[in-house]
Amino acid sequence: MASRLADKRILVTSADTYMGPPIVTLFEAEGAEVLADTDRLIEPDSPAELVARSGSIDGLVVNLDLAAYTAKTVDIEDEPWLAGFDAMVHPLMRTVRAAAPAMIERGGGSIVVLTSSSPLRRMSPQAISYVTARAAQNAFVRSAGHDLARHGVRLNAIAQNFVANETYYPPEMMDNPRFVERLRTEVPAGRLGEPSETAELALFLIGETSSFVYGQVISQDGGWS
Repeated sequence: MASRLADKRILVTSADTYMGPPIVTLFEAEGAEVLADTDRLIEPDSPAELVARSGSIDGLVVNLDLAAYTAKTVDIEDEPWLAGFDAMVHPLMRTVRAAAPAMIERGGGSIVVLTSSSPLRRMSPQAISYVTARAAQNAFVRSAGHDLARHGVRLNAIAQNFVANETYYPPEMMDNPRFVERLRTEVPAGRLGEPSETAELALFLIGETSSFVYGQVISQDGGWS
């Protein structure tokens, strides 16, 4: 029987969207007690309240998404620009800020963040707002990961792109010949990634086999970045 996460209590945010479902499924199959929360954590106090009611946890998966707002530089509007930070950047900082003290006191813990590799190379100009918010997430992981490492707390990110999911790459996209051609020409792997592949990487990062990995933003995009 699989048990790579036996006796681990792991909190997963936005467990019903983006990479939440495959991660919850795999972690439970590997013996973890998964606290699958579905709150979007938009309100400033929501992350701290979630962490408090979750009790002692060994690991945290911060899974946040928002459909990309598309506008060229001169057309960016304040409300959708800020929405990206409200949905993906501020909840990340607040959730890590709330969870880290108990992990520091215990002498260790692991936090995995689901971000995007879109900031790691140029994308369509229309995606400026989305890319900027994801870049802020990646920068937070690198900087806070460096800070938390001295306490034995591992904070790392999976920066993915071209992975099948309902938010960004739903199944019907494969019915679009232009998108299929884009996969063939832009993504060295020539295909969409499977959600289970991201879940396996998350399991590696949340588990003890990644005990010397701190503050990293790891691409999971078929060689695109």
